[in-house]
Parts: sequence; structure tokens; C-alpha cells
Amino acid sequence: QVQLVESGGGLVQPGGSLTLSCAVSGINFNIHTMGWFRRAPGTQRELVAFVATAHGTWYRDAVKGRFTISRDNTKKMVYLKMNNLRPEDTAVYYCNSRYGNMWSDNWGQGTQVTVSS
Repeated sequence: QVQLVESGGGLVQPGGSLTLSCAVSGINFNIHTMGWFRRAPGTQRELVAFVATAHGTWYRDAVKGRFTISRDNTKKMVYLKMNNLRPEDTAVYYCNSRYGNMWSDNWGQGTQVTVSS
């Protein structure tokens, strides 16, 4: 069973940066697309970005040009570098895995990102 451990969140001022990390175990990491989701208070969880097995990437419009997703297949890690953070980026961030067309039902505990002055 997949295990996902997110870290790197925190409190940052608008315009600041954070890098989130996700340690993955329990799956054949190299054949899974990996993604970052977020859930802000009172909203549904939304997909922020994903990186495919061949390192192709996708970003939601709200974060394009500010966030960068990457993966390290040797370490089984996924990263989300977030620059120029805005208050609307405040959320709990989660990573997840996808094989085929379905994202996993297994979620980690997430990491809180708060953007506030």
C-alpha cells in the first residue's frame, strides 16, 4: 500500500517561497504519475500540478509560472517549489500517485502552507 509523507510547509509572507517534499513508498514509483493537490478551508481538494513518468508536467492556471514540480526516481521523492506565494495559495498540500487514469485513494497527512503578512 502506498505511503505518502509530505513536509516543508509553513508560514510565509506574500511573495515568499517554499519547497514541499513528498516521500513515497509502497509502490513502483517509476511507473506512477505523481501530483500535488491542495485543499483550502471550505473548498474541495484540487489538483495543483503533476509530473508524469517521463517528467512531462501540467499546472493549473493559477500557479503557472510560480510553481515547479519535480521528481527524483532514485530517492522516490516528489517536490513542489513554490515562488511568489499569494494568500490564496494558503491550503493543506497533499501529494498523490496515479497509475492509468485514476488517482490513488490513499492520502498522506498533508502539509500546511499559510501565506500571510
